Amino acid sequence: MYDFAYHRPKSLADAANTLKGKDEARPMAGGMTLIPTLKQRLARPTDVVDLGGIKELAGIKVEGSNVVIGAMTRHADVASSADVKRVIPALAELAGMIGDPAVRNRGTIGGSVANSDPAADYPAAVVALNATVTTNTGKHAADGFFKGLFETALGEGELITSISFPKADKAAYMKFRNPASRYAMVGVFVAKTGDNVRVAVTGAGPSVFRVKAMEDALAKNFTSAAIKDMKIPANGLNSDIHGSAEYRAHLVGVMARRAVDAANK
Repeated sequence: MYDFAYHRPKSLADAANTLKGKDEARPMAGGMTLIPTLKQRLARPTDVVDLGGIKELAGIKVEGSNVVIGAMTRHADVASSADVKRVIPALAELAGMIGDPAVRNRGTIGGSVANSDPAADYPAAVVALNATVTTNTGKHAADGFFKGLFETALGEGELITSISFPKADKAAYMKFRNPASRYAMVGVFVAKTGDNVRVAVTGAGPSVFRVKAMEDALAKNFTSAAIKDMKIPANGLNSDIHGSAEYRAHLVGVMARRAVDAANK
């Protein structure tokens, strides 16, 4: 690692002030991405601002038909939460699929969403459930939040404070995971609320994306049969040693059908 100044603020205001004016400062939530990056010398921040001491950023509560999850809430806490299991069970199931026990007990929902890793699980839930990302400066709608590979709508010094997930009538998440990392080679979150259906895909492309053709078909007939013959174009999808773009395109269809079947159970 390179030398850097380490800060552990006790409040959100202190964290924002510490980051202010430092172009190369980096906030740290669970550290699941930042720490390995530092170890490999792929990043050289001047300051690391550890958000772990800010108690106001953690916790889960139900507000009306929404589940509001603090940014520093661990994956394991989301997976085991009675409130999440009751209101949005698919979200609890997704959290339980992330990494291994060590990752789930250290990684945070805010860190995952802010990082916008192309193979992360939470972005699919944020988009499919049409969640609202709240920060220290405002709010972001799901469809405008993820901009691309490791890129979001967050501005300089802007920190996620919580994410509000609306309850869906039916929802499920299915993923084909890399056997070593457990990251999603392809993950599909399907959510139906009234006549509206949203299908969000992670792992397949540079960033999470929706599949409009599937949404339209499922809005008319919410069964896997409605999308069984649908083909996803491979253009622009990820291709690496783990799977080609064509293979990932095929997996989108497979995982989407499995998610719809699971949502209908």
